[in-house]
Parts: sequence; structure tokens; C-alpha cells
Amino acid sequence: MVCDLAALATTNGSSGTIAKEDQALTSLLAVKPAAEPGVRPAAYATDAGDTSVPRAARTHEKYERLVARAKSITAVPTAVVWPCEEHALAGPTDAAAENIIAPILVGSATRIRAAAQKAGLDIGRFAIVDAATEEEAAAAAVRLVRDGKAHSLMKGSLHTDVLMHAVVAKESGLRAGRRISHVFVLDVPTYPEVLFVTDAAINIFPDLETKRDIVQNAIDLHIGLGLGEPRVAILSAVEVINPKIPGTTDAASLCKMAERGQIRGGILDGPLAMDNAINAEAAAIKGIHSPVAGRAQILVAPDLEAGNMLAKDMIFLGQADAAGIVLGAAVPIILTSRADGVRTRIASTAIGSLYAHHLAEQRAKEGRRA
Repeated sequence: MVCDLAALATTNGSSGTIAKEDQALTSLLAVKPAAEPGVRPAAYATDAGDTSVPRAARTHEKYERLVARAKSITAVPTAVVWPCEEHALAGPTDAAAENIIAPILVGSATRIRAAAQKAGLDIGRFAIVDAATEEEAAAAAVRLVRDGKAHSLMKGSLHTDVLMHAVVAKESGLRAGRRISHVFVLDVPTYPEVLFVTDAAINIFPDLETKRDIVQNAIDLHIGLGLGEPRVAILSAVEVINPKIPGTTDAASLCKMAERGQIRGGILDGPLAMDNAINAEAAAIKGIHSPVAGRAQILVAPDLEAGNMLAKDMIFLGQADAAGIVLGAAVPIILTSRADGVRTRIASTAIGSLYAHHLAEQRAKEGRRA
């Protein structure tokens, strides 16, 4: 599914800033390569239920630390938009049980209760805001945020473009002066730190100005999650500037923008190829010496295709857990998939909760509302 924010912006009469945004939120699908006759398929090509093929041991301590921090603070009022199917109710119910969010269910009350009864989920303690259609639910959820009753949004079983239509509405939406972008927050078993990949889902061919917002959104999230000043690698195919590869010149420009204070809060380096962004030995062999090389915490892809393939490689080949969040609006927007396991759903809500607390604290200091 593709959500075209440019079309949404035109419908709402919004500015050229939003008109530059496109969204392509795609389901994560593994493709099984055909096996040669008599050759057993590789482990990544087997069914998840095939326990006969050994897999690398997986640990989740990085996610667990984030979840533990989210449990230690006040549950965040979260408007869950159109949770009218079992998977859309399971996520907020699990997160509420862990005291991470306080769900406000926005949608058809009849359908929500029917879905909960069918799934055996207890939603009696959750507030329900009745809305007859997906469009009405999205608009009502945005109003809850604008009225200060919700501090984050969570996508339920509605279409993403319906939710984003309400979020980017010129007069009644939640735009905050930046382009909207997406971050995958990855727990990669073989990497020592939480790893961000951006933008893998929204901005298809970002220009330099859009990339500046993508980078700043990711930096702000890293700081807001309590992970400190991030090391940001601007990725390309090579680590030298080549005018024939636009991503390398954009990378150099972004690094200079950080030097000039146009991007704040992170340490940038680029262009960097993937190997010397995350592997210190590869960086040393290439003679690259910087605080970022070999130790990146945020990976900024040159375009959506590269970012999406990178994230999926980590998920399906690197056995990473991946939580998704949309940034750049007044509040974080938590995205979960019907294919997500319990751990990923809890991690996604924990990340949204922690960042919502951070944004609320920032607003309180500045004396403003969402």
C-alpha cells in the first residue's frame, strides 16, 4: 500500500512543504529463494515453525532496557485509531497491561467491543470514543491530541492514508513545521547498540531540505529516548564525494549543515558506505577516522528504496527486531503491523511512550500545547 501525502496535502490545500512528502508504508515480506535440487534451503528461507534448522541465538536486552524505562514512568494517554480487529486491539491491550500506555479507543464502539469479545480481550477499563467511520475516527483522535487529552497516536486497523490525511490537515491537523519521517528502531543481535534506520517508509526521493528534517527527527528521537547524543552516518555506496552519485554530495552538505548549526544534537559523518559505518575494522582499512565510522547509531539512507531494503535485510537476514514510529508531527505516531509479535508491539509502544513524555516535557518548558 502507498500513502501519497502529496495528494493528501493537495486535498487539504496545504503548503508545498507537505506537498513534497510521499508515503509508502509496505508490509515486511520475506521472499523464499528456490532451492537447488537436493540442497536444503538456507535457514532464513525456512518457515518460522521449522525448528530443525539452527538459528543464531537472539537476545533482546536493548529493547528490554527501553521497555523497562517506559514502565517506570506514567502511562501515556494514547489515542488508538480504529482498533476494530483483534491485532489492532492486542497491541494497546498488551501495552496497557505493562503500564506503558493508557489507551483511548477511537472507532466504532460496537465493532471494538465485538472484536474484543471474539479475541477474549478485556477492554472494560479503557475509554472508548465512538466514531462511525475510519475518517471520523482519525479526525476525532487528532482532536484528542489538540485538546491535550492524548499525547500520542497509535494506528489501528484503518488505512494509513486515512490517518495521515487527518494528521497533515492544514488547519486541524498536527503538523509541527517539519517534514514527517519514519524511523525503524532495530535491536540487532550482533550489534552492541540500538540502531536507527531512516527513512525507510515515507519520503521516497528526499531532497536535501527533506533529508535535513529526516536527520533532525531521528536525532531528536535518539535523545528523547535517553540514548544520548547520537553518531549519525549518512550512507551512500561509497565513502568519497562523487558528483555522479548525488547521495555523496547530499551527505557532505548535511555534515556541513551540522557544523553550521542547521542540524543540532548529533555527530554527523558522511558519505559512509555501510561497512565502514558499522564496522570499525572496515573503517580502519579504508583509513577513515571519525567518531562515527564503525560505531554509527543512526543510519540515514539516501532514499526510501535503499532504507527499506537495509531495514528488511536486518530483519530477515540479521534476525533483528524492528519497531516503527512516525516523527515530525506534534506527537509520535506508533505504527504496528498485524504480523508483529508481542515483543515488537510492546517495544513500539514503549518507544512512543518515552518520546511522548520527552515532547510533553519540552512543551511544558516552552509553555505550549501539542
